[in-house]
Amino acid sequence: MIDWILAQLQAYEHVFIWLGVGSVLLSLFSIAVMPWFVSLIPVDYFRTHHEIHWHTLLRPRSIVRNIIGLPILLAGLAMLFLPGQGILTIMIGLAIMIYPGKFRAERWLVRRQGVLRALNWMRRRRGVPPLDVDGFID
Repeated sequence: MIDWILAQLQAYEHVFIWLGVGSVLLSLFSIAVMPWFVSLIPVDYFRTHHEIHWHTLLRPRSIVRNIIGLPILLAGLAMLFLPGQGILTIMIGLAIMIYPGKFRAERWLVRRQGVLRALNWMRRRRGVPPLDVDGFID
């Protein structure tokens, strides 16, 4: 049985190599573009309410964003087991997608002091004012 498994792994060795290369490239890309994405967030985004309802999911823009975000989300899930920035890629996929409860989840995450500090550090490096979360600016 073990010999059969090893034979299968050797037969698909090139697939594993390309998955590893793709994971490394996606990791480098996500690290490079993250400060740019963070700088695009409006300063008062987390002070205003942006709740999404089920009927908005049927709009063409929502469908396109979910079609784009889903493969990124799945790649992030795969990167939990492959080399790469799995959690970061999952977060990017979720940020692209549109779904009910998204704003509450984003707001909960950004309220974590370490997350807010990291986001504002990236914004400072790009010369953008810090995020204002419920009147609290880190």
